[in-house]
Amino acid sequence: MKRQIIDTIASYETIVIHRHVRPDPDAYGSQIGLKELLLANYPEKKVYAVGEHDTSLSFLAMPDQIEDDVYKDALVIVTDTANTERVDDQRYTKGKMVIKIDHHPNDDVYGDLLWVDTTASSCSEMIYELFEEGKEVANWTLSDAAARLLFGGIVGDTGRFQFPSTTVKTFKIAGELITYDFDRNQIFDGMYEMERKLLNLQGYIYQHFQMDENGAAYVKLTKELLAEYNVVPSEASLLVGCLGSVKGICAWVVFIEEHSQIRVRLRSKGPIINTLAKEFNGGGHPLASGATAYSWEEADSVTKRLQEICQAY
Repeated sequence: MKRQIIDTIASYETIVIHRHVRPDPDAYGSQIGLKELLLANYPEKKVYAVGEHDTSLSFLAMPDQIEDDVYKDALVIVTDTANTERVDDQRYTKGKMVIKIDHHPNDDVYGDLLWVDTTASSCSEMIYELFEEGKEVANWTLSDAAARLLFGGIVGDTGRFQFPSTTVKTFKIAGELITYDFDRNQIFDGMYEMERKLLNLQGYIYQHFQMDENGAAYVKLTKELLAEYNVVPSEASLLVGCLGSVKGICAWVVFIEEHSQIRVRLRSKGPIINTLAKEFNGGGHPLASGATAYSWEEADSVTKRLQEICQAY
């Protein structure tokens, strides 16, 4: 499949790369890292990475803005996006052909070509594997800019190599990437440094989360609370993993209220929770998933189901 993707890329003059809404470092890393990889090897091609920009990821890169006519006869590649409804910029269907490259469970089978590897730590890891294949069959090279983005994506989706998805292959690829010329400290600082307001909100989370005897935990961040701390929902999402350091915790959910819905951020140290996410308009990885609730009563139902899952674990 990798070779087929490479052959397809070579045959198109214009390539538009999409990723999921509410991007994280792996979304930018895989999407814009792929863009930099392709531009380094096909400087004559027009390659764009599109989607709404998240300012918290400005340290990594900036997406492109393009007009509708760019999609005419273009190849569209969607990275790191399991479901069509989560593709950022629904114009992805306007191209001539769609390729899906992803590491989430393949519940939504879309695209003309699909490469899905759920054993990969990140989609950025998969893009590096695509480079290795391209190096072998088409003399591809990897630019420093691409290496930087792929490294950032891998670091983000592995939680600095702490998550169970990190494999020997992940470490080998990261070891290769750090031989390129980029500032690792700049990536780590951009990813993990926090403003004081976020640290204050993190303190609130530690003081107010609830956990039962089976290690099922939750905390609710209402619109009013976020306003009090001067934090927007996308910033609050950066704190989802902080409860992982709590002794005895098994799985947890952080509810982040937006204007018309509530983000449901699920994390686990063992129980499979993406099945729970699917029950509430979401999905994701077995131990890290997201969903959506439309009332606090529905959010309470998520908590109840999480408690049942932890009790049965």
